Amino acid sequence: MRQLKMLALATALISTFAQAHNINNGQALPSVSVEKYGELTLSGDDVGFKTWSSAELTGKARIIQAIAGRSSSKEMNAPLVEAIKAADFSNDTYQTTTIINQDDAIWGTGGFVKSSAEDSKREFSWSSIVLDESGAVAGAWNLREENSAIVVVDQEGVVRFVKEGALNEVEIKQVIDLVNKLIQ
Repeated sequence: MRQLKMLALATALISTFAQAHNINNGQALPSVSVEKYGELTLSGDDVGFKTWSSAELTGKARIIQAIAGRSSSKEMNAPLVEAIKAADFSNDTYQTTTIINQDDAIWGTGGFVKSSAEDSKREFSWSSIVLDESGAVAGAWNLREENSAIVVVDQEGVVRFVKEGALNEVEIKQVIDLVNKLIQ
């Protein structure tokens, strides 16, 4: 019986570690590009798409939110989004980048996810929004399904903070304080 419990514990630990992201503080993000759909662009009220690459995450401090294409994943870090709005960071030194994994959407809702991303781009035109149809980012960064990952990178694209899952109040304050430090 004891061996069975140990085997179950070992299996659980191995599967947990196997699903851990591969994003490390002090390093650049693993390289990835999104060919379809990619980064949303805005021309007047018309939304278009262009290929996006993680190599573009330099030049400004950024909070990257990589989320599954599900409302539950979007809501997971809604308090952080409100804190970002309240912080009113300068667009000259800061950029929010939201990467939506359309491949991790509830079956049959892909069109809604795309439409919602387009509406968000119209509402927050200064934000960088990436619609990832095939889940390339989640695959390259080894992100968990049905989740939200928050990553802060500095102007050189070096990771300064990373967490999968909902941030608590202390972590939200930590992220906002870190961005304030990075943009000074």
